[in-house]
Amino acid sequence: MKYKNIVFDIDGTLIDTEYAVLHSLQETIRAMSGKEIPCSELKFALGITGIDALKKLEIKNISYAIELWDKNMCKYADTIKVFDGITELLKNLLSLDYEMGIVTSKTREEFVHDFCQFGINHYFKKIICADDTQEHKPNAAPLLKYMELTKTDHGKVLYIGDSKYDSKCAENAGIDFALAVWGSHSKHIRADYFLEKPADLLSLCC
Repeated sequence: MKYKNIVFDIDGTLIDTEYAVLHSLQETIRAMSGKEIPCSELKFALGITGIDALKKLEIKNISYAIELWDKNMCKYADTIKVFDGITELLKNLLSLDYEMGIVTSKTREEFVHDFCQFGINHYFKKIICADDTQEHKPNAAPLLKYMELTKTDHGKVLYIGDSKYDSKCAENAGIDFALAVWGSHSKHIRADYFLEKPADLLSLCC
């Protein structure tokens, strides 16, 4: 068993939130600035913290914008779902004695509100949210924090994500990275492994 800990990103990896995130952000920008930005031009926001995304958009009142964005996200709640095959994957990894964790750009409040409703959070022993580190993806800090708290060596951790920020975070932390192609729809991101579907991880781990 090469890896001991399998660590997941959330958005675009465990749950499909792309439509909700992009459309709620689009709505937030429209309300705050009157600008109409196509969702295709907002995809950079996937994989980084909401605060960092809003700073890149040069939104002035960040705290109010975050509140508004959260409210707008609620309108699209019915579009968010767990990716097909994820629950089965987590059950299988647990049966194989892997320890699973999460490193996400969501705040702890967002994690509770957006993720816990799906009933799969009990599979994960350690969860690192944006509140837990001063620096965030693509900086190595979140993964380094995970390894510190779990007392796990770099070579025993595999990080799975869907964005270039996830890839760079893993690279900066010195750990292997698997791209969740099912959520990223791209193979143009640096990765040690490319997973077309969640079940592909099992053939890698077994």
